Amino acid sequence: MAVITRFFLGCLNGLLGPMKAYCSEIFREEKQALGLSTFSAAWGMGLIIGPSLGGYLAQPTLKYPNLFPKDSFWDKYPYFLPSISISIFAFVAVIVCIWLPETLHNHPLSNESSNDAEALENGSKEKVREKIIQKDENLFLNWPLMSSIIVYCIFSLYDIAYQEVFSLWAVSPRRLGGLNFSTDDVGNVLAISGIGLIVFQLSVYPSLERTFGPIRFARISGVLSIPLLQSYPFIAMLSGITLYLVINIASLLKNLLSVTVITGLFLMQNRAVEQHQRGAANGISMTGMSIFKAIGPAGGGAILAWSQKRMHASFLPGTHMVFFVLNVAGGLTVLLMFTPFLSVKKKTPSEQLH
Repeated sequence: MAVITRFFLGCLNGLLGPMKAYCSEIFREEKQALGLSTFSAAWGMGLIIGPSLGGYLAQPTLKYPNLFPKDSFWDKYPYFLPSISISIFAFVAVIVCIWLPETLHNHPLSNESSNDAEALENGSKEKVREKIIQKDENLFLNWPLMSSIIVYCIFSLYDIAYQEVFSLWAVSPRRLGGLNFSTDDVGNVLAISGIGLIVFQLSVYPSLERTFGPIRFARISGVLSIPLLQSYPFIAMLSGITLYLVINIASLLKNLLSVTVITGLFLMQNRAVEQHQRGAANGISMTGMSIFKAIGPAGGGAILAWSQKRMHASFLPGTHMVFFVLNVAGGLTVLLMFTPFLSVKKKTPSEQLH
């Protein structure tokens, strides 16, 4: 039942693709990094704060007995409160979307024909030719787009697996290499990371993207993620306030690096196609990402469980193995972000004039 519910939640959520296209359409070229970083911040914040909020609201009779008495409705259905809260958030989002203005408008074909004829009369044959090519372009043959989507899908698999592993690893007992955190402790760590994401994406990322470029910045972030993630088993050896401080810093840095890679790939995808094709391109991207993300949680949980059964192995004992496997996926993503695999679309002469 849980799998079926998650399946329909994914099928009925068509928000991410249109919102990525929407951000790129309402911002000028030089401001797109800010627009998509805002989107990434909101999305990343939701992915992090969402589970933490669920942890706070689940089983309210155990956590807030003064507000939710035992043997009440809330005790019989301990996960109803986070579920109804999610539904309320979704309903508010639907209502807000009613007032969003349309960014692209479809004009009658007769107007397009007259515009084409006028352009021909003025000698602007090149513009008409580019317009016809844009209409007939096959997105699946657009390698700059497809290469960035492939890298994005693999990184999404890695990222969702990490999120699954982190929460399970944090609540695991010390004898299994975990942190022995409560669900509230995990929620606090994720909430702090979410706040840091907002500040970083809105104030720091746009200027760094202009300095390094989206791809170089994504490569640097991907490389830095590898040693950071492999240090997690050593962080588990700490205790007390030192453990809490270090794991918060590590979690914040890891999520900042991940969202930097994602935002860079978002920028590449939107710059690889013309404006009128961005909705379709982002739809393909979200479809591929969803398929890969369907594998991540189950795979990450299974690898963590397997690694905890080999605590005394001679090679990568215990949780060292699960973070090593995650780093293999992360390292593959970094390798694919270099040429000749990942390519950037070259601007046409008409685009360079704008």
